[in-house]
Amino acid sequence: MAHNRENDMIAAQGEGLAGAQNDRGALEAIINLMPSIAWRAQPDGSTEFVNERFYEYTGLTAEQARGWGWHVALHPDELPRVMEYYREHLRSGEPGEMEMRMRRFDGEYRWFLVRGVPNRDEQGELINWYGNSTDIDDWKRAEHKSRQREAELEQIVDTIAQLVLVLNPDGSAIRANRFMLDYTGLSLEDVMAPTFRSLVFHPDDVERVETERQGALLQSAPFQLEQRIRQSSGQYRWFLIRYSPLLNEQGQPVRWYAAGLDVEARRQAEDRTQNENVALREEIIRSSMFEEIIGSSAALRSALKKVEKVAPSDSTVLILGETGTGKELIARSIHRLSNRAERAFIRVNCAAIPAPLLASELFGHEKGAFTGAVQRRLGRFEAAEGGTIFLDEIGDLPAETQIALLRVLQEREFERVGSNQPVSVNVRVIAATHRDLKAEVAAGRFRQDLFYRLDVFPIQVPSLRERADDIPLLLEYLIGRYGKRAGKRFQSIPRQTLELIQAYHWPGNIRELQNVVERAVLLCDSEVFVVEESWLRRDAPVAPAPSIALGSSLEDREREMIEGALTACDGRVAGPRGAAVMLGMPRQTLDSRIARLQIDKHRFKAR
Repeated sequence: MAHNRENDMIAAQGEGLAGAQNDRGALEAIINLMPSIAWRAQPDGSTEFVNERFYEYTGLTAEQARGWGWHVALHPDELPRVMEYYREHLRSGEPGEMEMRMRRFDGEYRWFLVRGVPNRDEQGELINWYGNSTDIDDWKRAEHKSRQREAELEQIVDTIAQLVLVLNPDGSAIRANRFMLDYTGLSLEDVMAPTFRSLVFHPDDVERVETERQGALLQSAPFQLEQRIRQSSGQYRWFLIRYSPLLNEQGQPVRWYAAGLDVEARRQAEDRTQNENVALREEIIRSSMFEEIIGSSAALRSALKKVEKVAPSDSTVLILGETGTGKELIARSIHRLSNRAERAFIRVNCAAIPAPLLASELFGHEKGAFTGAVQRRLGRFEAAEGGTIFLDEIGDLPAETQIALLRVLQEREFERVGSNQPVSVNVRVIAATHRDLKAEVAAGRFRQDLFYRLDVFPIQVPSLRERADDIPLLLEYLIGRYGKRAGKRFQSIPRQTLELIQAYHWPGNIRELQNVVERAVLLCDSEVFVVEESWLRRDAPVAPAPSIALGSSLEDREREMIEGALTACDGRVAGPRGAAVMLGMPRQTLDSRIARLQIDKHRFKAR
């Protein structure tokens, strides 16, 4: 019985072994049918089995592929890298994968993805390795073409003369084109850093732009912003940034694309237009003396002939003449007859603006340049870009501003207050003064080099005393003008009134004549125009001639004349009986000089 049981056990074991061999054969048959290469290796990495697909693909025999012979099928360029990785992988005993090129039986090399996993017994001892090698050449070629297309697209984007950024959904940058990097002087790492925006955005724009941008990024719709971006030189320019999303199937952005277009020229044009509008409103509010230059006297014709000659050029013009002679009208005539007539004519009264503010008025300022500079402001020179700037009362220009003006005339550039960035400007300069600038130069109050730059083409405007023949025409024009405003119509002017007006010496020139006519029009109750004789008496109060020593300076002489006029007028500055009319100058000009000379006008008031 025991012998039979033993025979039965041996028979059963034989049947089991045969079954296992049959199962193993079936498994290998299945493996041989696989389209990919399957293999088994010893713990040391030497091959002990590969399926038929390997032999079909490589053309190697079982003898050639045994052990480490399979490596002859690797690309020579791949062999060192593959063998090094393979040995490291064997030492680690961990699963792994890598890409390599293997030679086909016809000599062509194709890319394979090779994966290997360890097989261990119950005690964790390594028994062998199982692996699979899959042909990925078509995928690699497609990937290569995709990379080529991507590289071509990047190259195209790099040639675009705009700032281009690729952003994550949260707005952080992941890529920038070459123009962006060259423009800002930053590296791609700088652009991708969290501090990127603080490096390139204007400090005044950072908070505003970030608030608006973050809100817009949540909407998943295209949007645009305007902001200033710093060049590598440190100068800021305005850009229009357009944002466009790449959406997934759920309509959520997976990328944002931002492109920046330089709009600095447009912003400057808008600022100039705004300044021109401000200047125009100022001109409308400020009543001009004449719409046209009235008169035909020889003295006036001589001045106008010079206007015609110089107007077509861009030469700097210096208009000289007493206060109230119409120097601004001459300047406007030059502008209207010039090639710049379609652009702005900007007037600045240098005597009416406090000296500390004059530089800011002329050249503009940056935010924070001084107390009260809450935002960047363009000056009158930028407002006059392409046109003409008229600097009235140039003789009252402070010394520090004279230097800045000299730079504009010499180099056609300036710097805003609070900035060290030069601003180029294309402006024609016309200056005017009632002062003797040569005397001012001699006294050290006016720069000689600036005087020579201004005195390129001087025009002397005659006083009303020198063009008395024009008084009837001027009188007719002014009576008609102010009569229309007052709703009055005058039929005649008595000969006595005309003789009185022509005989008067008119220290205030045409401006004084304008004031007299306007006052008379308001007071006249009939259609006959008459003037109060007391207004034009030759013995009307005038500034007493001061007794001045020969060695006195021009400033001392000016102080004596102003104080004498204030004494005669009981401290009054404005009005028909005020010191300004007596001295023949605008009230604002006299107030400026009183302040500059530190004269206390109140001490001259009658007690």
